[in-house]
Amino acid sequence: MKKLTVLALSLTLLGFGSVQAHAQAKNTKAKTTKTAKKPAKKATPAKTEAQATSEDAPTVEQLTAGTSTPQSPKMRSEITTTIINNNAADLLTSPVKGLPTPAVSVSDVENVPTVHTPANKAGTILLDTTLMDEFITVVSPNARHYPPSFPNPTAEYLATQNVKHLADWIEPYASAPDASFDVVLRAAKLNGIARNLNVGTEYSVRASNHMQKALRLNPEHPEANFLLGMMISEAGGFNEGKKYLEKAAALGYTEAEQSLAQSDLLTDNKEGALNRLRQLQTQHPDNAQIAEQLRIIEEGGYYIWRSNNKTPLNIKSVSQE
Repeated sequence: MKKLTVLALSLTLLGFGSVQAHAQAKNTKAKTTKTAKKPAKKATPAKTEAQATSEDAPTVEQLTAGTSTPQSPKMRSEITTTIINNNAADLLTSPVKGLPTPAVSVSDVENVPTVHTPANKAGTILLDTTLMDEFITVVSPNARHYPPSFPNPTAEYLATQNVKHLADWIEPYASAPDASFDVVLRAAKLNGIARNLNVGTEYSVRASNHMQKALRLNPEHPEANFLLGMMISEAGGFNEGKKYLEKAAALGYTEAEQSLAQSDLLTDNKEGALNRLRQLQTQHPDNAQIAEQLRIIEEGGYYIWRSNNKTPLNIKSVSQE
């Protein structure tokens, strides 16, 4: 199955299949009764609020009950149905008196393979994350780090609207007790971007919760370690974030080394940042971003994730329905 994207044709369909089943943890009152003394039970580790909420949330199977096809968010400019009007005239073949024959051209037709991602740990339920993955890929260079950097206000506005709706859409699935690692990691990325775009405090909390949940599911995953370390460091927790960034770097994640250089720079260790990036450049001599980051530091800059790319971003706007 493939997704057809038409960029030059002004056809816009609206439709956003949002899932709004988001459960909240139930508050229960402890009951006290007068009974004979019993041997004390062994203490069990206290659960964090995020873990308790996740365990009380609906399962992925409950969220998708009654559906037979993979669920997916709908975005504007995605032609998902064929429109047929038997009473309409085809102006290309049946000229109308007084109206000029229109000239229509279609360009930039793109076939994007559909991505089906396991929603639950068992892998028995799938989500269609094609549009979500495309959005993350397009926007990450501009909003993966804080502060974000966009070529123009319109691109930043569209990115903000998109990430809010996509993060809200995937939230029930990522919060489910049987959520797959792949779904949780996507939720971590989306909420991390939302945090950087100042969408709201709720998204910052979600980002942290999902990043930690991803590490509980897969402690040795390079990007999961990087995401948590990056978020902590960019919030000012350099020492705490460094542990996760160093682990990601040891696992071969190049961007973690760059984030460590940024931390060095912001803790008045300019030489450490330069040495780290120079060593990284010898390993990746064709990486233009590392070369640009070295130039920024050598010219007295303190923020190495600045983007000088003014190329317009192809960001499709999300349906508000």
